[in-house]
Amino acid sequence: MDRILEEALACGGDPLHLASVFSLDTKTAIRYAENAKALLATTAEQHAAQTTPSENHSADGPAGA
Repeated sequence: MDRILEEALACGGDPLHLASVFSLDTKTAIRYAENAKALLATTAEQHAAQTTPSENHSADGPAGA
């Protein structure tokens, strides 16, 4: 994996962090950050789709509480 993209995923897609750490141009840092955020959102959506209703907590709180 691209080490800049890997760092972008690790820092949550912060373009300022990427520009500082890798001495990137602003536009390049933003592009990496946007791609990282899109990948993180896709991963979260896939995880949510795989979660069964019994694994979710009810509005009253965790089961057995």
